[in-house]
Amino acid sequence: MPMDEETQIALSRLVALAMDDTGASRAAANFLLAWWNAGELGGFDLTQLWLLDDRAATDMIQVFAFIARKNLYPDAVMDRAEIEALVRRWRPDLPFAD
Repeated sequence: MPMDEETQIALSRLVALAMDDTGASRAAANFLLAWWNAGELGGFDLTQLWLLDDRAATDMIQVFAFIARKNLYPDAVMDRAEIEALVRRWRPDLPFAD
């Protein structure tokens, strides 16, 4: 598995947070969607970190460090259905292209 257990747990918490309906959820979703395709799904504004509690911010830092080291897209470590669910939830006006 390309992702260590600690980072996988952090990613799982971010995905769960992103499926909720809070400012922190939007921040987590924006981060994950920017990882998938910033050009199509929007970038991540660093000031959105201010919406996160310490746990979520630490999780995001953990995942960000993984992204920087491994050069992988999220579908290498996440179920594609999770990514698609985030697109449908947070970018409903955008058609999701397979």
